[in-house]
Amino acid sequence: MTIPGQLDPPPRLLLGPGPSDVHPRVLSAMATPLVGHLDPYFLEVMTQVQDMLRQVYRTANRLTFPVSATGMAGMETCFVNLLEPGDLVVVCANGFFGQRMIDVAGRTGAVVTVLERPWGDVFDFDRIRAVLQKVRPKVLSIVHAETSTGAHQPLDGLGALCHEFDTLLVADAVTSLGCVPLEVDDWEIDAVYSCSPVADLAQSAGRRGDRPSEDEGAELVSRPEPGAALLERRPRLPPHGTDHDGLCPA
Repeated sequence: MTIPGQLDPPPRLLLGPGPSDVHPRVLSAMATPLVGHLDPYFLEVMTQVQDMLRQVYRTANRLTFPVSATGMAGMETCFVNLLEPGDLVVVCANGFFGQRMIDVAGRTGAVVTVLERPWGDVFDFDRIRAVLQKVRPKVLSIVHAETSTGAHQPLDGLGALCHEFDTLLVADAVTSLGCVPLEVDDWEIDAVYSCSPVADLAQSAGRRGDRPSEDEGAELVSRPEPGAALLERRPRLPPHGTDHDGLCPA
């Protein structure tokens, strides 16, 4: 067996939508000694990370934390924990990742209604109200800032609109978190996920129910108290790797 020499990647200036360059302090932290996941020091650091993530997401959610995962894990974790086969879900699609939501939501066995706009456009709340009145879905999902086009979708007031119809709001904040205002609690967002290499190197989840989130290397999950009973009533468990209750037991 031939063992390659010391890893020495060439310097790169990363300016794409992800991955992106990280601060030297982060690189330095990655070179510190490893500790076990049950080590008291690890738990201390985890608590600090949770506190900082709550500030970034503008939420008081008690259970907000990062989990190692791929870039799509946040989206999938939200859907597999919130949706059961036969549930009604509305997906707002105006770009690549709205289209991806359609696929991921459909794989849960939910009945998907698609509300579309041309790529680069955003959704008017009147159109959303109309589809909520017609479908009465369990979940409505929307992209806050569509990575494929940069379209910035207003969310202030959308959570309250969804809750008029007992609908949960799931938001993709991959490109928005850390770039534009995101007020998870004030906007009554039920689930939100982001992606560390794109906008902020972090992610989290919502306000009223068990809501997770994601990133390429770190997933953030938050389980607010009012929605904690949601997962406990699930007739089936999602795949182990994306089981929100398993990732963050009460």
